[in-house]
Amino acid sequence: MVPVSPTQHISAAQETRELAQAIANRRSEVRVYPFVSLGDEAPAQKWDAYVRAHKQGTLFHLTPWLNSVEKSFGHTSRHFVALRGSEIVGVLPLVEIRSMFGGRMLVSVPYAVAGGILADDRAVVDALWRQARELGEQIDANFIDLRSEHAQVDDLRQLQGYAGFRKELPETASEVLGWLPRKARADARNARNKHGLTVEFNRRRTADVWRLYCRNMRRLGSINYPLAFFERLVDGFGDDAIVQVVRNGSRIIGGLVSFRFQKTFLPYFVGCDERFNRCNTNHFVYMTAMERAVEMGCTVFDFGRTRRDNEGSFNFKRFFGFEPTPLEYQRYVYPGKALPNLTPSNPRFQLARQIWKHMPMSFCTAAGARLSRHLPG
Repeated sequence: MVPVSPTQHISAAQETRELAQAIANRRSEVRVYPFVSLGDEAPAQKWDAYVRAHKQGTLFHLTPWLNSVEKSFGHTSRHFVALRGSEIVGVLPLVEIRSMFGGRMLVSVPYAVAGGILADDRAVVDALWRQARELGEQIDANFIDLRSEHAQVDDLRQLQGYAGFRKELPETASEVLGWLPRKARADARNARNKHGLTVEFNRRRTADVWRLYCRNMRRLGSINYPLAFFERLVDGFGDDAIVQVVRNGSRIIGGLVSFRFQKTFLPYFVGCDERFNRCNTNHFVYMTAMERAVEMGCTVFDFGRTRRDNEGSFNFKRFFGFEPTPLEYQRYVYPGKALPNLTPSNPRFQLARQIWKHMPMSFCTAAGARLSRHLPG
């Protein structure tokens, strides 16, 4: 038997420790990969499970939303997933838009009020953000938008002027009417009692809501999304997609597509026939949506975002008793790139918007569906 020297014992123990440390480092290392398998069931389930478990996860991080965006608008998905070992520790849904108005951009998430990085810790945030910036350089993007409620990336510019509206619901549906502010309560009550409006919840009415939504968008001088986007979202979210229409007699005069995420109810696409404004249709639509939300077990009503310069929508939500909370959206503009102003308040769009209001409805719905792919929503 060959004797082993103490030095050899120390060397072997040191190698064992170094190997154990290397394995531990490997397990703690954050690795970021392109996530291109959202259409496959197993990876999508893991992604969605992470989103639902994360305290900052939103409806717009989920694969039904991301898949609907890709398929309805023809954009390129550029999503990233971060791993430690085999465990997901962060995700960044990211969509590449090639716009005739704003050039190439990366948006998290388009046609949505939320998005951005979900991560377990700061190291994961930094790793995902580094990958996003490198991608933007590779594809020659003009900018990256992160639509998160709270700023995530240190020393990154915050966009000003966006506010969210969220409020806790009463415990029972019968309490909703009394929970509304006095004037909104009176208008909603008159819609039901004086004008006899009724509500129907029926997923087969998606196209009816879309037509009313398109009518509203034309009246506002704005372009509409395609019907396919509505239909894919409703199909993709299943029981968490709520479609309602409001009738005056047998005529459908209002509609709303909403979504449920956890305990939050989000009214999203609305349309009302302005010829029936005397019936307080808008007030009835949202009151009955709030009643439905409570019946479904939701505790929070999320009225979505509004730009502060959009006074009509901003004041309407406050009229319903919702107070604004600033949203800390962030934007990174690549050096040497111009930042386009794609908001409806841009003076360059005003003449086109006025003309749009007077174009035939059939033209607006078809053209709007095509043009909307060039704007991030």
